[in-house]
Amino acid sequence: MTAPLMPKATAVWLVENTTLTFRQIAEFCELHELEIQAIADGDVAFNILGVSPIETGQLTIEEIRRCEGDRKALLQANELERNVKAKNAKAKKMLSPSQRSDKPCAVLWILKNCPEIIDSQICKLIGTTKPTIESIRNGTHKDMANIRAKNPVAVGLCSEKDLDKAISISKARAEKKEKPVKTKKTPAKKEKTAKATKEKKVKEPKAKKEKKAPAKKAKKA
Repeated sequence: MTAPLMPKATAVWLVENTTLTFRQIAEFCELHELEIQAIADGDVAFNILGVSPIETGQLTIEEIRRCEGDRKALLQANELERNVKAKNAKAKKMLSPSQRSDKPCAVLWILKNCPEIIDSQICKLIGTTKPTIESIRNGTHKDMANIRAKNPVAVGLCSEKDLDKAISISKARAEKKEKPVKTKKTPAKKEKTAKATKEKKVKEPKAKKEKKAPAKKAKKA
């Protein structure tokens, strides 16, 4: 289930224009049941204008009537909304209003559950920007209070295959960085060793001459 675009505004409309239960509205809008009750009492969202989910193409009047007749039934998004998600999973071109609003939630889910995935991969998976990712990571996003982590596969922003591929690439990159790199001798070190060997060679003949000199003096004596 995916929350509609502007869930509070949708909840306001459903409270004012239908006889659905608080639980049914809460499940569809992905809000707490007590929050729906507060909206009905006028304590919350009293200054928010209601948005019709029928006009946005997320619900049909028949679906609302069905759930009004059965208090245990849950609202189901219309076929067009579900088809958009199916198409997006393949082509990543068509996005429903709810999917666009779910992008920050999907980014937050990846940052929490797959921290090894780098920003460029998240941009490719979700179709977002690096500044948006950074603002969510730092908690400075303008809508941070309403962002809740959602699996990008569950909301139709990417496929399970693409997500697994991104994770495996990131892990392979991390393992490559952790491997110790063999250090080669620098030219400076080679020069030092060459100088040291030359000095040894120069010193050795001098030492031999010094040893021979006392022996000659002894013969003369």
